[in-house]
Amino acid sequence: MTTAASASASAVVLRPATRADLPAVLALLADEERVVDPAGVEVTRAYETAFAAIEQDPRNEMLVLVEDGRTVVGCLQATYIPGLGKGGAERALIEAVRIRADRRGGGLGRALMAGAVARARARGCALVQLTSNKSREDAHRFYTALGFARSHEGFKLAL
Repeated sequence: MTTAASASASAVVLRPATRADLPAVLALLADEERVVDPAGVEVTRAYETAFAAIEQDPRNEMLVLVEDGRTVVGCLQATYIPGLGKGGAERALIEAVRIRADRRGGGLGRALMAGAVARARARGCALVQLTSNKSREDAHRFYTALGFARSHEGFKLAL
């Protein structure tokens, strides 16, 4: 399913990532503060395996925001979680949200998140949830402006 999304600067499309998008996605995830050239990103076997698992799992999506049909300017991963809460409805968990460092502030993040929420709604999800590193204060303001509420405290255990 391809969803058209609007952003102030140009035509963008939100779609599931393909294997060809993997270097661009890894470049976005590599550094939040600067633009990383996808050509210089090493796609290891571990990344290949993880991407294949996401691509083959109907409850997972790596989504990319593509500008002018060729440039990946944003990404996120959505996982759809079945549960007994909320009347048995799924919830969408959004992670790894990134907009290319030189393209922030022009509406691309809003387009990315609106498209992800629309996809979750179309699946029948009862809610969308996300976590964000406590140090990402700009991201927190962004999510709050989109209507997300700080309703829970998150915990992680590194293994």
